[in-house]
Amino acid sequence: MTAAAAASAGRIGPNAITRVAEVLPALLGEAGTRALFEAAGLGGYLSQPPEGMVDETEVARLHRVLRQQLGPAVAGQVARSAGMRTADYLLARRIPKPVQWLLKRLPPVLAARVLLQAIGRHAWTFAGSGQFQAVAGRPCVLTIRDNPLCRGVASAQPACDFYSATFERLFQVLVHPAMQVVETQCEARGDPVCRFELRW
Repeated sequence: MTAAAAASAGRIGPNAITRVAEVLPALLGEAGTRALFEAAGLGGYLSQPPEGMVDETEVARLHRVLRQQLGPAVAGQVARSAGMRTADYLLARRIPKPVQWLLKRLPPVLAARVLLQAIGRHAWTFAGSGQFQAVAGRPCVLTIRDNPLCRGVASAQPACDFYSATFERLFQVLVHPAMQVVETQCEARGDPVCRFELRW
C-alpha cells in the first residue's frame, strides 16, 4: 500500500497497539491485559500481533478503552510508556544508523530541522487520515489536525501522551538530551488541533 493510499484509508503503524500490549501486563497482569483488549475488540492481536498497517479506528478504540477503564492519569502513563517503546523500536529498526550518527553530530537546530523533514515524510504512519504539519524553530511546533486518537475523546487535559512520548524520546536521542515535548493544545480538550512544542 502506498503512503497516500494508507493515509486516505485511515491506517496507522501497529506500534500504537503492540507497544501498549507490551506495557500493560506489568500493570494488569496477563488476564487483565486480555480483558482490556477484548473490551476494545482487539483480543486477537495478543496472540497474533499485527505486523502491518492497522485501521486507525482500532488504535483509537484501544486508547479510548484505556482511558475508560484505567482513568486518564494511568492511561496516560501507559500511553507514554508505549510511545517511548515505539521510539526505541524506530531507533533500532527504522532509522538508519548512518543517519542517526549524522544527526547526533549536527548542531541541534539543524538536526531538528532534518529530523522534522523525515517525520513529515512518514507522518501517514502515525497520523493516519489526520493532517500533520511541522515548523522548525525554537520551539519546534508539530500539529495534527483531525487526530484519529482524539476522535470521540473528551478530556480536561491534553490526551496525546503516546505521540508526546514518541517525539520526545526521538528528539532526546537524536537532537538534544534535554528535549521536552509539551502538548499545548489538544482536540480532545476542544482545541482546533493537537499542538506539540519541542523545547530545549
